[in-house]
Amino acid sequence: MHENKRPRVSIIIPTYNERDNLDELFQRISDALKKEGYEFEIIVVDDDSPDGTWRHAMELAAKYPVKVIRRMDEKGLSSAVIRGFKEASGDVFVVMDADLQHPPEKIPELVRAIEEGADIAIASRYIPGGGVENWYWYRKLISKGAIMVGRLALPRIRDIKDPVSGFFALKREVVEGVELNPIGFKILMEILIKGNYRKVVEVPFKFGLRKAGESKLGGKTIISYLKHVYRLMRWSGELDRLVKFSIVGLSGILVNEGFLWLFVHLGLSKYIANVPATELAILNNFFWNDLWTFKDLRTAPLWRRLLSFHIAALMGALVQWAIYAPLVYIGVHYLIANLIGIGASFVVRFLFNRNVTWG
Repeated sequence: MHENKRPRVSIIIPTYNERDNLDELFQRISDALKKEGYEFEIIVVDDDSPDGTWRHAMELAAKYPVKVIRRMDEKGLSSAVIRGFKEASGDVFVVMDADLQHPPEKIPELVRAIEEGADIAIASRYIPGGGVENWYWYRKLISKGAIMVGRLALPRIRDIKDPVSGFFALKREVVEGVELNPIGFKILMEILIKGNYRKVVEVPFKFGLRKAGESKLGGKTIISYLKHVYRLMRWSGELDRLVKFSIVGLSGILVNEGFLWLFVHLGLSKYIANVPATELAILNNFFWNDLWTFKDLRTAPLWRRLLSFHIAALMGALVQWAIYAPLVYIGVHYLIANLIGIGASFVVRFLFNRNVTWG
């Protein structure tokens, strides 16, 4: 960023059939940034829109500092944003949609957050002051569910309230030299996992109503998002961690069964023998996870990690029973009910241990 000078801002707008929004969008961007004294450029990356979005953007380049990239053989939001990054000349990149649901008047606030020390500034719907307008309940549920899945699966973003926002600003350095996946879905989430940054700030905004065009939300969008989370889990090593946790859990079953057999054959009651066998299995799982699965995350004292691991085991047992008992009551075969309970218990224990014990 230039010293003693306001940063130059590159506004990257991926488009597809957004022609009718461009006049108002460009005017509001221009008014907002000129008022604050920012030098800026608008980069439209259009996927050869049938409505001629690219053509109209080129016409508006006579009035505004617009650069138009018409992509004939490539599609997709993430790849469009990545192309915009490559073409941008600014110190600060702003990514936003063209549908006017992202208010251009919020851009100066995002850029100021960068000037004040943030590496990434996110326009957030889910912090005090933010919100959405006139969404159906199911769309709110999908949005909140997507965020919950992302934050649980990818601990690096667990403190970010709106990691799937499509409206954000970042320093050029955050993505320089970073290999971003062009087939990803939520590009911000990818940047938050792979980018070079230390400080993230969230700025509240009201997600507005679409003025023209059609929403892209659908079943394929949801599937694409889940695939993207899976790919980021692989890239970040979280999927490997989950596999290791599973292997350790299987070893714990063998330890539990083996010591249960031993204690019974030594004369202990079958009921009493289960207690030390279970504790030895928990200790086995703890030490293998501590030495292998989460070895890079050992920051808390050993006693605290061990105590927390026992709490996770207790929580898992309670969850397993809370699912098992009602399923058996309604007529589900007890073995199937137990498997479902074990599955839920496994998820709870992994998430608790990943985010608390070795968080």
